[in-house]
Amino acid sequence: MTLEQFVAACDLTSLAEVDKACYLAFFYLRKEKKEEFTVVEVEQWLVKAGSAKPNRSRLTERLRSSQSTIKSGRGFRLSLKFIGELDARFPDVAEKSQEVIDTGTILPAADYQKTRGYIESLAKQINAAYEHNIFDGCAVLMRRLVEILLILSYQKLGIDAAIKDSSGNYFLLDGIISDARNNTMLNLSRNSKKTVDVFRTLGNFSAHKIEYICRREYIREEITPFRALVSELLHKSGIRV
Repeated sequence: MTLEQFVAACDLTSLAEVDKACYLAFFYLRKEKKEEFTVVEVEQWLVKAGSAKPNRSRLTERLRSSQSTIKSGRGFRLSLKFIGELDARFPDVAEKSQEVIDTGTILPAADYQKTRGYIESLAKQINAAYEHNIFDGCAVLMRRLVEILLILSYQKLGIDAAIKDSSGNYFLLDGIISDARNNTMLNLSRNSKKTVDVFRTLGNFSAHKIEYICRREYIREEITPFRALVSELLHKSGIRV
């Protein structure tokens, strides 16, 4: 659970200042095993959680008077009773969040929000992989998104039989792209015909070529064409109108 998720789960903004301090102390106890805390640290936690900067003297007195805290060493500890109560209410605090954090380096949020859940998830993973220097993973994910959007576009146009084998299974991406470049009903733009092949190659190399390592510059120079391709396919697939 992230701090933002915890703040929302406990409705922190509705709590009194001293209760906010105790809830945040519980969060950092479970996330960082911080058993003892000072008023200065609580002040930092409150500001980070979006609350106003407290008066230290007043907050110190309120922490001393609270039944949820115990004076300890250089600061305070939470009472075992309070910890038990919050453990029962928020058992997942210590569990790492599955939320993908990204800043939209490759696909800005406006490009993929309000599409489909799995497309939004893939877009965020693409961004996060690039932003954390996982370039082989990023290339494979970009290839996967291209493949998905091509199939959805064929389905929308009712021509997906053109990219299926005799058993009704979809071709591998090589076969899909081979048809897509020449399919007049799909009618890809000239730039997109080139871009689909770029990401087929990058993704295939990153997934299968033993000695190949993808680098930032291989992807960076293709970011704008990739955005344009995704936008075009989102419209052709009917996901965006």
